[in-house]
Amino acid sequence: MNAAACRLTVWLLALAAGTAWASPLALVEAGRISGVAQGDVEKFLGIPYAAPPVGALRWRAPQSVPHWSGVLKATHFGHDCMQTPYPSDAAPLGVKPAEDCLVLNVWRSAGAKAGDRLPVLVWIYGGGNVNGGASPEVYSGESFARHGVMFVSFNYRVGRFGYFAFPQLTREDRDHGLLANYGYMDAIAAMRWVQHNIAALGGDPGQVTIYGQSAGAGQVYMLLTSPLADGLFSRAIIQSGAGFDRPSFQASSSNPLSIEMAGVNFAKRWGIEGTGPEALEHLRALRAGQVTDGLHIGTMAAQASTFVGPVRDGNVYPNSLLLDNFASGHHAKVALLLGSTAGDNYRMSAGTLDEAYAGFGAASERARAAYSRDAPTDPQALIREIGRDRNYREPNRYVARKMTEQGLAAYVYRFNYVVTPMREQWKEGPLHATDIPFSMNTVRAKYGNSLTASDLAMANMVHHYWVNFVRTGNPNGPGLPEWPAYDAKDDVLLDFATTGIPKAIADPRRDRLDAVAAATGRE
Repeated sequence: MNAAACRLTVWLLALAAGTAWASPLALVEAGRISGVAQGDVEKFLGIPYAAPPVGALRWRAPQSVPHWSGVLKATHFGHDCMQTPYPSDAAPLGVKPAEDCLVLNVWRSAGAKAGDRLPVLVWIYGGGNVNGGASPEVYSGESFARHGVMFVSFNYRVGRFGYFAFPQLTREDRDHGLLANYGYMDAIAAMRWVQHNIAALGGDPGQVTIYGQSAGAGQVYMLLTSPLADGLFSRAIIQSGAGFDRPSFQASSSNPLSIEMAGVNFAKRWGIEGTGPEALEHLRALRAGQVTDGLHIGTMAAQASTFVGPVRDGNVYPNSLLLDNFASGHHAKVALLLGSTAGDNYRMSAGTLDEAYAGFGAASERARAAYSRDAPTDPQALIREIGRDRNYREPNRYVARKMTEQGLAAYVYRFNYVVTPMREQWKEGPLHATDIPFSMNTVRAKYGNSLTASDLAMANMVHHYWVNFVRTGNPNGPGLPEWPAYDAKDDVLLDFATTGIPKAIADPRRDRLDAVAAATGRE
């Protein structure tokens, strides 16, 4: 057989087998895209969902994607959004950040096609609203795709690119009311892209679950309560979403605590005076690195006068306090899965236990009694526990109670499992964000070859609970310990326990959380 005949034979055999190296194709609203086939998974990376937010579009609501001709190669991640990387980030960026970053990524089962109506999961990364991106390997959607779930991730603007106000911006956008929360607007634009395009890739726009952690969970809270996100999803997952009542600033020039003050302060930082068109033009002419100006999770406190993060603008983000929306029923009526890790970040200004208990007001003695039982002997460790209860556990419980009062399903978890290689270091339990590699089943990408069979088994179980929830709105399935829907009467949650076996238990912190609820008027 000559060389040409050999090449023809190989080509025919590959065609018959569904060639592993052929690029998958799809047609979305803005044009044709080609992706990457890798075994039983296909992926399309770096798909624009909005116009690049650069030049005159810096600090503007996301604009429509221009149509392209030919076939766009969606084979590599686009830039993560511009930021100063955080040295201790649990999920370091995989690509260089830049302003031109409004892209998304799709993983699907190999051979999926338009009309297949696969359930869709949309991931929203955390990072304190100043860091994060969709490119880290630990955020890969491959495992979800292998289990029949279409996985979408997207970039949203962070830091001063994502959350910024200035008097001239307010004047320009007064008629539209889309001010300050550009990172939140990006999330809504990405979700609208999913609704308009996911069917062309084989997904079901009627079965979309949003899934966020930390600041990404804050995005989920926003999507649950924003009228602009109505109808964009049908289920939600909140991992370590801090439920304290933020954002606390209004985007109004009449408010002395306005985010506009931070914008004016930032302009002065670069010698830009005034608040009119010329000043805004100078701000838009700043280099991207000047806008970032060293801002990241570790420097936020030091830069508080020039950056305050998301604001209650009355349009994208309702003016009412976050948890009040769940009490009033002003939220999406969807099934919810939510929880936190044992060692989550905490937010407490108290330096002593007396100061911490004083923060409970009239419920301080009740709090003392509740926390005196089975409490850490180290006062600082107990203060951290109080912070976790106030910032995560009790707000999670409150949201679950309000959802179930309205006849909606809610499933609550607490993640206590510490991966084997970190057991000597994480004495207070798994840290903030360490449940992500388990829910995504990417523990190997995070911890390499130091994992045990118990670690891998726990990751497989957590992941399958999440897969089942995306498919049906119920995390339960064959081979998994039963996870009861939340009921306020029993206060049962699923404990991803240190033993490696998930178990449904009555919340052992119930008395503590009742004291928090009493202190905050949520009892």
